[in-house]
Amino acid sequence: MLDFVALEFLSKPIWMWAIFGTVVIVLMAFDLGVLHRDSSKEISVKESLWLSAFYISIGLAFGGWVWVSLSPQAAVEYWTGFVIEKSLSMDNIFVIAMIFGYFGIPRGSQYRVLFWGILAVIVMRGLMIGAGAALLARFDWILYVFAAFLVITGVKMLIGADSAYDVESNPLLKLMRRRFRVTDKLHGEAFMVRQPDPATGKMVWALTPLFLVLVLVNVADVIFAVDSVPAIFAITKDTYIVFTSNIFAILGLRALYFALAAMIDRFAYLKYALAAVLIFIGTKIAVADMLGLAKVPPSVSLGVTFALLFAGIGYSLWKTRSAAPAVEAGAQAK
Repeated sequence: MLDFVALEFLSKPIWMWAIFGTVVIVLMAFDLGVLHRDSSKEISVKESLWLSAFYISIGLAFGGWVWVSLSPQAAVEYWTGFVIEKSLSMDNIFVIAMIFGYFGIPRGSQYRVLFWGILAVIVMRGLMIGAGAALLARFDWILYVFAAFLVITGVKMLIGADSAYDVESNPLLKLMRRRFRVTDKLHGEAFMVRQPDPATGKMVWALTPLFLVLVLVNVADVIFAVDSVPAIFAITKDTYIVFTSNIFAILGLRALYFALAAMIDRFAYLKYALAAVLIFIGTKIAVADMLGLAKVPPSVSLGVTFALLFAGIGYSLWKTRSAAPAVEAGAQAK
């Protein structure tokens, strides 16, 4: 038994992965089995704010454990990755809100989509992080490709910050509607239902709009992961830090969504800050080379990231202060 515990996986002892996995399983079981046993129950803004604070606290506390178990530098890298992933997920929330709004998904059904979406995200992020780690282990220059990609993505975000996500023109949505039977309306929380075929009268399976939403939400996360995964690899090559910071940031995404969905208009300028974060992370690799450094210190990365995000959030809240009373009234109504 001791020999097994001493084994390593991706350069870290099995027991460290086991502790991380246990915490994640306990959190998800507590969320699903205790807090939201009735998945159709609507989550209030107040409840979602408390849950968001809870998940953020757990994520930050895990960084303290990393500090004790590994090193202070590893902990700062973890916290930087956690903050970056949590921040970029806010942009994802804006897209998810638009998808839910387009299909008219009730708040009671949104939780089911987000829960199954989180499970899929954990698997997909694991695959993407594993692929990224394998590439970096074999080709060091891939890090510069990641950096260039982040800068290009950040610039594109700055240019298109004012444009809204167009659900109707999504090619995947058009493909699913063209290739599969899709019901005209929701059927509770079912993803698929049996109904008579209009042509033959036989009972056939058909997708519900809720299934289309689930697919679009998961694909949106894959697209956003293309930004966030290279961003954290630009901070550290430690796969354990990359994976744990990503997953702990994602676990609170459901709660964060319900907290921010009612106040999205108050964060109108946050995209500019997120774009600046991506550009900073990408360019700091070249800056480190010019200064003859192995890399920019993690504490500097964390400090700049915090400064950019606070500036974006503060400016957004100040510019939209006239809309605050209406937004708060809508949030209380929910």
